[in-house]
Amino acid sequence: MKSILCYIFIIVLLFSCKNKSEGIYPDSGPLTESVYATVTIKPDSLYEVYAAVAGILQQNLVKEGDTVTKGQPLFQIVNNTPVLQVENAKLNLELARKNLQGENNVLDELENQIRTAELQFHNDSINFYRQKSLWEKNIGSKNAYDQKQLAFELSANRLSLLLQQYQRTKRELITHLEQARNNYETSRISKDEYTVTSRLNGRVYAVYKEPGELITQQHALGNVGSAGNFIIEMMVDEKDIVRLDTGQEVVLVLDAYGSATFTATISRILPEKNERNQSFTVEALFTNVPPRLYAGLAGEANIIISRKTQTLSIPRSYLVNDSLVRTPEGMQKVETGMESLDRIEILSGIEASTRILKPQS
Repeated sequence: MKSILCYIFIIVLLFSCKNKSEGIYPDSGPLTESVYATVTIKPDSLYEVYAAVAGILQQNLVKEGDTVTKGQPLFQIVNNTPVLQVENAKLNLELARKNLQGENNVLDELENQIRTAELQFHNDSINFYRQKSLWEKNIGSKNAYDQKQLAFELSANRLSLLLQQYQRTKRELITHLEQARNNYETSRISKDEYTVTSRLNGRVYAVYKEPGELITQQHALGNVGSAGNFIIEMMVDEKDIVRLDTGQEVVLVLDAYGSATFTATISRILPEKNERNQSFTVEALFTNVPPRLYAGLAGEANIIISRKTQTLSIPRSYLVNDSLVRTPEGMQKVETGMESLDRIEILSGIEASTRILKPQS
């Protein structure tokens, strides 16, 4: 019986010592509050390339990885019809220009007729006023006077009609020239739409189509982005987005670089929530750039909200119902402050000397 009692006493003693040794003390030191985000590396100014017209892809003028300049052709779509339209429009433009400005053009012919009519009018005018002067002196016949007057009036009318015709023809020729010029420029633009060009200096990151495939305006041909500048695209939970602002520091790791850490700064916060994953897109720029970057590299990031060099904190797992901690004397209410991934600041309620126990499961 004594041996049994002794055994029970030893067990109780060990259990009591274990209970006394359980627990931890709050830690006094620096604490950083941050927001977690997943990371994808993307080239700056990345965009998908679309054709402005539908047709058959004739040729890929670039391949993935090629560097390109702004305006450089990327894809060629079959464009036999637009080429003919450009040629016809060019011929019409040249004809309209010759009709207005070329040798022996329509206006030159009218100007010759006007000069002849002016001479005729001048001659008929002299004859009429001479005959009129004689008639007023009762010299000559009435018939001769009437004939001179009729010739004068006819030549005046002809000259007036020719001048009107000249102005009307000139306006029409100018209009035809402008229309022909506009048609030519329009046809050239239409022809150019069959050659898809780069919008920027950069690199081709993807080519989706092969020659001979049908091209529509709704399907991308590839994508192009900056060759040397990359952005950090982060997905942030909606409950954290209101805590973020541009200029905040970002600490991130990339799967390709193992445990190495890099820093960045938030440059843009997109205002619309992604309904598929219920998160917001936040962009950042590197402040120290990894040696080599590729589109699509993945990783994780902590966006720094605030820092304290000296504060009291405990592990988050020791907090009960967001405001209580367990001590040997019982549950103690505490006031909390900033939070990190695994620790939480204690503003009041316990001291650095207070032993706290892990919550009972």
